Amino acid sequence: MDELWGPETDKTVENFQVSGEPIPTHVARWLGRIKAAAARVNAELGLLDADKGERIAAAADRVATGELDDQFPIDVFQTGSGTSSNMNANEVIAKIAGEGVHPNDDVNMGQSSNDVFPSAVHLAVLDQLTNDLLPALDSLAEALEAKAREFDDLVKSGRTHLMDAVPVTLGQEFGGYAAQVRQGMARIESTLERVGQIPLGGTAVGTGLNTHPEFAERVRTRLSDESGLTVLPPADPFEAQAARDGLVEASAAMKVVAVSLTKIANDIRLMGSGPRAGLAEIALPELQKGSSIMPGKVNPVIPEVVTQVSAQVIGNDTAVTVGGMQGHFELNVFVPLIARNVLDSIRLLAAASRLFAEKCVVGIEANAEVLERYAELTLSAATALNPYIGYDKATEIVKEAAASGRSLREVAREAGVDEQVLDEALDYRGMANPHKAPKTAPS
Repeated sequence: MDELWGPETDKTVENFQVSGEPIPTHVARWLGRIKAAAARVNAELGLLDADKGERIAAAADRVATGELDDQFPIDVFQTGSGTSSNMNANEVIAKIAGEGVHPNDDVNMGQSSNDVFPSAVHLAVLDQLTNDLLPALDSLAEALEAKAREFDDLVKSGRTHLMDAVPVTLGQEFGGYAAQVRQGMARIESTLERVGQIPLGGTAVGTGLNTHPEFAERVRTRLSDESGLTVLPPADPFEAQAARDGLVEASAAMKVVAVSLTKIANDIRLMGSGPRAGLAEIALPELQKGSSIMPGKVNPVIPEVVTQVSAQVIGNDTAVTVGGMQGHFELNVFVPLIARNVLDSIRLLAAASRLFAEKCVVGIEANAEVLERYAELTLSAATALNPYIGYDKATEIVKEAAASGRSLREVAREAGVDEQVLDEALDYRGMANPHKAPKTAPS
């Protein structure tokens, strides 16, 4: 497609040759949505000729659909207010709208880059969190919950400090992973209200100069109705103009999700280590050859992808945190940076979560024999003897079992522990669910 932008865009393309990466397409599309709603509202208010308003709106609608993504060439590392990209949108829309449409007087009516660009960023983030990341995390949580049910009765050795601990079930571990994901979703959901507060209507510094008093509310209503998202007025127009705390908060919530996914992915690849010289508690799906030289090797490729993505998200959050500090007086001047990194985190986490669920979690198989053996081998099971014989005597039994290589039961029996006590205490499934299987009280 021929270039539709004008001289201001040409200047900024020349000025900001930095990364070769344009602003996120979702931001450009939301600029289109806002411009379309603004034109229709200004026409309703009698501020803009009806025909001209509809031509502007129709052109902006094309931007909103993504049809004109290639008309936004300006580098993401640009003037910190996003003025360059706002002017870019104004020029493209004015060109398409046709004769008599001015990019500033008409397309930008009632707006400033200082309120419209951050509004587009906030709504792009709200949209992608709601319609991409949260559904992806929900799918991952459901896959983990299904495995928790499937593995509910498979007892195994717990591990603390990477050392043998008292028995748990594999289902309990997967249930814990699902809960981590669900709590991460709740953290993200708790940020949506603040992400959905947009500064539109504040114009240059938050006062609303050159804007009709009904403009902002009417535009917000249109945007909410058209998108299904909850678009809100700012809690305070000057806070909304000067700070990007809602985006910083959303980024922080995603960082927590990244931390959670790292823990889950690492546990899964450790449990799948082997198949003969590792833990071999579970088997991961074979997706590709694991080695160019070692035949038959199966590597935990998806958990490795997930942990790499998580590292990138944590790095993105650091940049967003620094960007959030750059609110000087009435304007934050790191909005493009914040937009780039927050939206990148959403995209990466959503893709990795779907991949984790579909290509790893759903295909995990448990090695019941190995799990059972580890449960029986863990010397920490002696913890269950404490109420019957005391900590010190149980410690002596553990040390003797470790030194001799014999089982806890054998050593405890030799130490004079009653067989009935051993049956009650060394019930590995009972240990994993002590409150579901109450034991006889010690005499």
